[in-house]
This record gives sequence, C-alpha cells and structure tokens, in this order.
Amino acid sequence: MLIEFTKMQGLGNDFIVIDAVNQAVELTPEQIRFLADRHFGVGCDQLLMVEKPVSNNADFKYRIFNADGGEVAQCGNGARCFARFVRDKKLSHKDQIIVDTDAGQLLLRFDGEESITVNMGVPRHAPEQIPLLMDAEALEYSVALGAEKIEFYAVSMGNPHAVIRVQDIDTASLETLGPQLESHKIFPQRVNVGFMQILSRKQINLRVYERGAAETLACGSGACAAVVAGIEQNLLDNIVRVNLPGGELTIEWLGRGHPVFMSGPAVSVYEGQIQL
Repeated sequence: MLIEFTKMQGLGNDFIVIDAVNQAVELTPEQIRFLADRHFGVGCDQLLMVEKPVSNNADFKYRIFNADGGEVAQCGNGARCFARFVRDKKLSHKDQIIVDTDAGQLLLRFDGEESITVNMGVPRHAPEQIPLLMDAEALEYSVALGAEKIEFYAVSMGNPHAVIRVQDIDTASLETLGPQLESHKIFPQRVNVGFMQILSRKQINLRVYERGAAETLACGSGACAAVVAGIEQNLLDNIVRVNLPGGELTIEWLGRGHPVFMSGPAVSVYEGQIQL
C-alpha cells in the first residue's frame, strides 16, 4: 500500500497528515507506530486522518492517532494543521469548516494566512466526563505520587487533562511526575499532564506531558486546559498568551458554559509517499 502524506507542525508539535477522502487508507496500530517512529519511519507526535464527514452539517471527519498507535478524540495543534491541510490541498475553499471528531464537532476558522482559530468546544468539569475517579467535582484534587502529594486541576477538552501549578516550569519534575500521573488509576483513560507557571493574569508558561507521546513542544488542548484552570481559580483573565517550548498560542474563554477559542499557526513542512 502506497500512501501519500504531508508532514506538518504547529509550534513544533509535528504531525503526519493523510488524505483519506481521495485515497483508501486503513492503518493498523503497528503501521501507525512504524510511521511515527523517528528512526525507522517518518516521525511524528500524532498521525491525523482527513476523512469524509459522518454528520450532514460537517465538512470532514478528523481522526487523531498517538505515536503509540492509540486513537484519541482531540488534538488542538492538530486541528489547526488539519485546517491548513484541507485549504492547501484545495479540499475546501471555505474560510471556516466544521469537522466531526469522536468528542463532538469543532469549528476551524482562518484568520488571514498566518493564524487559524479553533473553537475547541465547552470544557467539561464533572469527574465522570473527564473521566476521573473522584466522588465530587472540585477546583483542585490531590493524589499521592510516591512520597509526594500533588495537587492538580482536572478538565476535559475532548480529552482528559490535569494541570499542576509550578513556580518554574524549567525546574518542574515533568519527567517523573508526568508519566506517574498520566497512568495513575484515578484516570481510567490516562491523562495529559500540564505544568503551568503563571507570569501574570495575561500570560503563562506551559509544558505538557501528553499521554501516548510524552513531552511535546506544544499541546493546544493542554494550553486550553491550563487557561481554563487559571480562570476557574481566578488567577487569569479571559484572554491569555500561552508560552510553550515550541512557540505561542492565544487562548480565550469567557467562563462556564462558553467554548474555548485557541489561535495560532500551522505549517506544512514537506510532502511524501511511503510504502507500507
């Protein structure tokens, strides 16, 4: 099977994007792991599939696979690359498109040539919606990781997120706490772990340990989750600049019941073919 693909990146979070509208593509988890391998395959944090929509009002179906071959429901940086891909490939000429995902629909909008805004949907806070095995919703939860007690905020942005406030993201124990919390039994579907340093009410630094991918240069849904956490705890304003290792995103949220908007770049790196 010969597959055409495009390598893309959003703030260094890199993707293999495949047009499954105009070519028949069915990949096994083993094939996805091979493609994502940076030594033997193409290399990526996630693989994205552009498919025909399942809803009458949608333009496309957006599917996301982590580097470990597992399918997930949401990826914010990937959504911007998805929008750039369908525009570059002339699959759509609209200034905004609606895409089906396993977590619901997303609205993707072009803001000129450089920036794409994604309506990431309304955050979900109830433990059973995250999912998180806690009895009641709280602004902060705690869990013991070894000898250390960790406090975190939890929310679903279509995928589960835990946000930990730290004094300095450069010295945060991401390499140890990230994988421990990611696979903790209180998160039955595992969790993405964000480490947030608040600089002001309008700006934060953020690093994210993503489930199935480890630390990445940027995580769009993680940026949304961090800003939601800060606003919920009255530490941030409604529009926040998020500094990630790969660059900057702008996140806007008006509060409970409102969707989160994420704005940032998406870049095509190269195109290729690979035989599987």
